[in-house]
Amino acid sequence: MAAGQLTMRIVSLLPAATEILYALGAGHCVVGVTHECDFPAEAASKPAVIRPRVDPSAPQAELDRQVRELVERGESIYAVDADLLEKLSPDLIVTQDLCHVCAASPEDLAASLARMPQAARPRVVTFTPRTLDDVWQGIRLIGEAAGYKPEGDRLAASLAMRVAEIAARVADVPWRPRVLALEWFDPPFFAGHWVPEMVRLAGGNDVLGREGEPSVTVAWQRILTQQPEIIVLMPCGYGLARNIEVWNSTHLPEGWDQLPAVQAGQVYAVDANGYFSRSGPRLADGVALLARLFHPEQFAQEIASGLGVDSAWPVQRIGAAPSFIRPTA
Repeated sequence: MAAGQLTMRIVSLLPAATEILYALGAGHCVVGVTHECDFPAEAASKPAVIRPRVDPSAPQAELDRQVRELVERGESIYAVDADLLEKLSPDLIVTQDLCHVCAASPEDLAASLARMPQAARPRVVTFTPRTLDDVWQGIRLIGEAAGYKPEGDRLAASLAMRVAEIAARVADVPWRPRVLALEWFDPPFFAGHWVPEMVRLAGGNDVLGREGEPSVTVAWQRILTQQPEIIVLMPCGYGLARNIEVWNSTHLPEGWDQLPAVQAGQVYAVDANGYFSRSGPRLADGVALLARLFHPEQFAQEIASGLGVDSAWPVQRIGAAPSFIRPTA
């Protein structure tokens, strides 16, 4: 942003966009966020413009039911605080139009923006990534809209280069493990959009996900037939602790403990919010994390930048399957 230029007022309605803005050096411009914006920590102190109309702490099956019920009625999952939004008087709003379950969409804003005088309505930038390249392009888009174009270009280029370097190191590995990336447990969903691409670039073979395609629910029996050799638990919206807590109360099908990944102790819980669910800069760390899990011999002396030493990285190996085993439906 040029010297002397007035500071732009930005409302971010997507945790990934909030991370991007802070990574660009525009954190001081952010005047409003969502209830889920928690990285960097400073972002959590900003006013929350969006609140969920479901209970995020509910058991997964109940949360899934609440979401489906609202969607079937054609109602929004998020409530916009129109009074607060008007009070914040943003110049720019960043939102998304990829997943109406994960974050607020332009439709969620429509009624609130309609209350404002035409001249006072902010610019709305929609971030809709499906692949890693879309994420990098989105960083450039947000950077330009926020007045940080050079910073956006540099950040996007550096992230793309880092991922390319990791991919090059595993390009010729003789073994690419069969990987199951599980994005929800009850009902089970396999991960989609950029996650299967991350698995491939890290030297794995995603047994269910398709690059650029959304995650969908899947029968446990189909999961069993895929015989994954590594399983990564990455439920959307969860950090590591919540992931493990929910996993430990998950009812799994008969035969789960016979899967190659379970037999070999290759089941891992991760910080999904930090490195997989959110379409922000830390996806590059997520690729590095997966590469370390899939091919430790290639990355024995290093770990992703910013993840710390082995004892601190956001992964926990899961031991035996939970005791809640149910017969396969």
